[in-house]
Amino acid sequence: MVQLKVVFLGTSSSVPTKKRGLSSIAIKRGAEILLFDAGECVQRAMINAGLGLNRPMKIFITHLHGDHCVGLLGLLQSMSMMRRDKPLTIYGPKGLQSFIKSNIKALGFELTFNLQINTVKQKLVVEEQEYTIYACKAEHPPLTYAYLLVEKPRPGVFYPEAAKSLGIPEGRLWHLLQKGEAITLQGRTITPDQVTGPKRRGRKIGYSGDTRPSKKLIKFFKGCDLLIFDSTYADRHADKAEENQHSTAREAATIAKEAGVKTLVLTHFSARYDDTAELVKEASEVHSNVVAAEDLMELDVKYPE
Repeated sequence: MVQLKVVFLGTSSSVPTKKRGLSSIAIKRGAEILLFDAGECVQRAMINAGLGLNRPMKIFITHLHGDHCVGLLGLLQSMSMMRRDKPLTIYGPKGLQSFIKSNIKALGFELTFNLQINTVKQKLVVEEQEYTIYACKAEHPPLTYAYLLVEKPRPGVFYPEAAKSLGIPEGRLWHLLQKGEAITLQGRTITPDQVTGPKRRGRKIGYSGDTRPSKKLIKFFKGCDLLIFDSTYADRHADKAEENQHSTAREAATIAKEAGVKTLVLTHFSARYDDTAELVKEASEVHSNVVAAEDLMELDVKYPE
């Protein structure tokens, strides 16, 4: 069982407010942090959230607009000043590598850790033993990606009585079978499916970044347990959403409903809205489970069962 927690570090759109910083979301999966976007002063938000700057970490940038990536520079410098020693990989669109390297040179600071910058293409971005991360082009200029975290299936429920009936002694061999590994006992090969139930699916979290709604994103976010989606505008400003290539809260809810999403989180709010109740109301008319993000809000994502 691995804890999966989403921490909202910044929930405003291009202009910060007294209550909201610029776009950044941290997914804490076990000991690792997966950071999506890095608005200005993201390192302060991370410290306030108790996340720390020397954890195992990957960073994913949706696009090269300042409210989503400028905070990288302060974050990297703060990490170095705090003597980070763990390697760090940053993923993002074409141009991200030159943006980071040229600004590090201009600011004149040196990194205390190994930094790798990978250019994202659609589909698979990261594959780890327990999860994968995918990218899909969003509808927002310049080149913008949405991201999807998908946990790999877990072994099924372990049945002790089945293991005992096969003469498997309790202890290390049980543990290996519970992890999904086959064992050899007295010349016999025993596979996990002989002592466990069907595999159980992992959790899925989607993050849109800035975007207009599209059928492509409905397919990409299909079956998410949690979807964090651009909700910059209310219905009364739908013309601005179209003009600026963003989404309304209602449009975000329509994506979530058609994709069969369990919980929709609205974020990236225009600074014109002091209160998000209007946006939540409009989204809730379409989707039954809607939450408005707040800075430093935390959400635990439970296993499906």
